Amino acid sequence: MAFDLHLNWRGPLASCNYDCPYCPFAKHVSSRAELEADEAALERFVAWCAGQAHRRLSILFTPWGEALIRPHYHRAMVALARLDHVVAVAAQTNLAWRQGWLDALAELPAPRRASFQLWTTYHPGEVELDRFLERCAGLDARGLRYSVGVVGLREHFDAIDALRERLAPGVYLWINAYKSGGPGYYQAGERERLAAIDPLFEINAVRHPSRGQACAAGSTALFVTGEGELRRCHFVDAVLGNLYADDLDALLTPSSTACPTARCGCFIGYVHLDSLGLRQCFGDGLAGRSLLVRG
Repeated sequence: MAFDLHLNWRGPLASCNYDCPYCPFAKHVSSRAELEADEAALERFVAWCAGQAHRRLSILFTPWGEALIRPHYHRAMVALARLDHVVAVAAQTNLAWRQGWLDALAELPAPRRASFQLWTTYHPGEVELDRFLERCAGLDARGLRYSVGVVGLREHFDAIDALRERLAPGVYLWINAYKSGGPGYYQAGERERLAAIDPLFEINAVRHPSRGQACAAGSTALFVTGEGELRRCHFVDAVLGNLYADDLDALLTPSSTACPTARCGCFIGYVHLDSLGLRQCFGDGLAGRSLLVRG
């Protein structure tokens, strides 16, 4: 495996610069106190990571909202990319921010620069395609690794086709199946249309029966809150312990264990199911949902 431990980290930040109608975090404006609390939690986490040179770490920032409009996330990601034992550091983002801070990555040696990844999402209702592609071109010009995703709504199909046609050939375009529409949402030929773009679409298009299935969550993957609370997964409420107060090795299981939830329909959960083999498929690109695409 490319890493020893994959960490999904989510601090108290809960605000965004987009206004997607379905998202509650777009309606909240972070106060100075909330941002200071998030910054302090992030700095504590980065310091912990710096002290883990005996582990190969893969790190994904998965905020409630948009983190990369905040300078403390810029500093954190560049600092983590500098660490030799960090295999990957990535953040989920809409790309709607100025990219000048990325120039600091040019000073890093190629292996360190390659550890920096972005899990980006295109929101057709929030940004014009040309503008989004300009932002992608900025990443390409810097030689950065990233993936692009979009929700597979029927009204987005033409935009998805155009996005695939104009993205750099080696960039993985993943499509989140619209599961809220029920199993009959997609009409004849539509699933095939989307699968022709995203080779993993059919895996994403179902909620996998997971209870009792072997899963690496809890052994080589953990979810961490800003306070340091550890859970095996975003979708399992039971707290294992605290990253800063407990012996992590004592909390980790030595191998995959049975999932306690009935079904898993989100990538950051089902990617760790042993039966799907996706951790091997993504390798060190798992944090950025970055699959090698041959153009």
